[in-house]
Amino acid sequence: MLNCHCRNCQLAGGSAFSSSMVLPASGFHLLSGAAKLFGKRVESGNILTQGFCEHCGSPLYGLTSGHPEYIGVRAVTLDDPSWFKPEADVWVAESQPWACMDTAIPKLEKSPEEI
Repeated sequence: MLNCHCRNCQLAGGSAFSSSMVLPASGFHLLSGAAKLFGKRVESGNILTQGFCEHCGSPLYGLTSGHPEYIGVRAVTLDDPSWFKPEADVWVAESQPWACMDTAIPKLEKSPEEI
């Protein structure tokens, strides 16, 4: 579980960061409907694909071509997001100066695979 401060997450969610759970992609599926997908090349050269609700446009998840075995599911999509407890802030190199971060969790300049 992490808070991602990269510019892509900021733009997709309209906020300072995105709170997500990184899970095995093989076990993920939507219970109903289909996601609208948006893909773009990111700094690493990988393709980031973000899934949005086809009805309301809410961000649901993100996938990267660099690690297709994982999916980052947005914490706010949970029926009860209150149990989400971030374990790290990532991409703090792109964080907004007004973003409040928990000083008790680790800070990574980029994501673990990019360092």
